[in-house]
Amino acid sequence: MTVREQALRAREASRTLGSAIRSAKDAGLQSMADALLKAETVILEANAADVRRAEDAGTGAALIDRLRLTPDRIAGMADGLRALADLPDPVGDVVRGWTNPNGVQVRQVRVPFGVVGIIYEARPNVTADAAGICLKSGNAVLLRGSSSAADSNAAIVTALRAGLAEAELPEDSVQLIPGPREVTGELMAARGLVDVLIPRGGAGLIETVVTQSQVPVIETGTGNCHLYVDRSADHDQAIRIMINAKAQRPSVCNALETLLVHADVADSFVPKALQALAEAGVTVHGDDRFASYGDQVVPVTETDYAEEFLSLDLAAAVVDSLDDALAHIRRYSSGHSETIVTDSQAAANRFVAEVDAAAVLVNASSRFVDGGEFGFGAEIGISTQKLHARGPMGLPEMTSTKYVVTGAGQVRG
Repeated sequence: MTVREQALRAREASRTLGSAIRSAKDAGLQSMADALLKAETVILEANAADVRRAEDAGTGAALIDRLRLTPDRIAGMADGLRALADLPDPVGDVVRGWTNPNGVQVRQVRVPFGVVGIIYEARPNVTADAAGICLKSGNAVLLRGSSSAADSNAAIVTALRAGLAEAELPEDSVQLIPGPREVTGELMAARGLVDVLIPRGGAGLIETVVTQSQVPVIETGTGNCHLYVDRSADHDQAIRIMINAKAQRPSVCNALETLLVHADVADSFVPKALQALAEAGVTVHGDDRFASYGDQVVPVTETDYAEEFLSLDLAAAVVDSLDDALAHIRRYSSGHSETIVTDSQAAANRFVAEVDAAAVLVNASSRFVDGGEFGFGAEIGISTQKLHARGPMGLPEMTSTKYVVTGAGQVRG
């Protein structure tokens, strides 16, 4: 089947989903969750084949971690679908409304996009998350996963489609686009059949989709996330936040990648930070000032400061002021999530006001920048653009709006 044929089927399914009542969509989500758990053995066998191929190809540990599924992760995927069923339905929400002096009523209401295409790498859990969010928001979805997760994605989509059929919803609401690299180009060229594309993955994938797609794109971004330890920071708190943000799960986009420390507290803070990072297995790439506190620090490069490591590596520098920290972040930030640890309200206020990112955190780990942690249920991705959606994208961000104008025969003079 061609991409065009799949898109036409998705368009037909979207007409049913767009007018489906909440109870029908919620039943579909519950059924999809049940189907995932029922197919656990098949999914894990398919995933094991993907992981073996990745290991044989010498794929890095961070990417393999993103690829690997476990019973707990499959249960988490199912739980994410059930959590979506518990959330309000955004379709039909009135964003704003008013009555004109002539009695004409104007309402702006949320409506589905229609057909959403998602192009993503590794992470087969995205398959279920994306399918669930699109279903709940009334959209059909075309899923183009990477070849590295081909078997896993196929097994997951087979289960999800079985769940849809059980709930008497169109199976073509969720479709996987298989095939060679060229079909990705066909999906990006499907303007008029696909309403919006969302890329999830590394910088190369995102850049390719943004620059080459003829279909409108919601841009998700890489996560070069910074933590700035201010001169007034509570050091124990800063250590806890740093280790959680860097080491809890280093292969994700909201993990810490660069540590900046105010020079006034470097003597007391950096040795403690280096000890904690060493215990967590983190390799620190530091500037000369940072390296002066420990032989284990390796020299940092310009590339390191711009890097999304996705591993137990961390760039680090000592800065002379909040101004210098802000300048560093402006130069290297990917606009994802930036953190300050401080007891100064003035410093926190400046940081929040001047940092240009989808999420700015004060005295909290960047690992909280996540749709589930924000209470959105599963997320479709984290947008670093400034149009329509920014930050974790939940159900409202997967809708557009239309104006409904109601009168009683009024005409314009």
